[in-house]
Amino acid sequence: MAVTPYYASLIRRPDDSDPIFRLCVARAAELEDTVFDESDPFGESAHEAFPGVIRRYRDRALVLVALDCAAYCRHCTRKHRVGRRSTTRPAADPRRVAAWLAARPEIREALISGGEPLRLSTARLDRWLGEIRRRAPNIEILRIGTRAPVVLPQRVDRALCAMLRRHHPVWMNLHFNHPAELTAEAAEACARLADAGVPLGNQTVLLRGVNDDADTLEALFRGLIRVRVRPYYLFQCDPVRGVGHFRVPPARGRALMRELRRRLTGLAVPTYVRDAPDAESKVPM
Repeated sequence: MAVTPYYASLIRRPDDSDPIFRLCVARAAELEDTVFDESDPFGESAHEAFPGVIRRYRDRALVLVALDCAAYCRHCTRKHRVGRRSTTRPAADPRRVAAWLAARPEIREALISGGEPLRLSTARLDRWLGEIRRRAPNIEILRIGTRAPVVLPQRVDRALCAMLRRHHPVWMNLHFNHPAELTAEAAEACARLADAGVPLGNQTVLLRGVNDDADTLEALFRGLIRVRVRPYYLFQCDPVRGVGHFRVPPARGRALMRELRRRLTGLAVPTYVRDAPDAESKVPM
């Protein structure tokens, strides 16, 4: 368990009725899960080309540049891998990764993830992006998956944004789950990224007791487009051991989507999807 002081300050009630508390504080239910039993439900380990590089799809590869996070989500899909080391050293070498990508011209997109990529210093992340840009010309898009603007928005400073601008096109997927996370500090972080030319998308996970009602999701998605973040995916909770208490039945998720389409502009409506072990892409729900 890890929570940044900033994110902890968003907790209003220190119990399960508070959505931020529920998102970041460990519970006994994680050890008593009778819903899900897989630690690696999508077989990422079987798709690992070498430590730190995972390829499940033809045109993109996942690059794990760090193995820990600033704050750990209790619903994390990589509980089997993330947070098991105390350092922020990369899971792979940048030059080796860039050479591997260059040898596979059908790969057009590198997903920079972890762990939390922004746990690396700006200089180290610059090296990662720079090596891929210099050595793998087939990579058209660098996409960074991060929760830093949510749990540690102070990390998104001018130096980071200036560095990202040098490696365009760089896209970024964020992970806001509740409107309480859309603070003034988070909005400022998103503004700095957008002003640096980084297109921002958001991947929300549908979580019981956190955001499984239309009013909460409407407030979240309206808030996101106000800060120039496009709601991209609404994920069915991944079937990871220890997160069964977060599961929302798919029928409930579909009903919520029908209601959101009635209430919201299309710009604010994400695609409701699930991940599947052998699918060629995310599966629409």
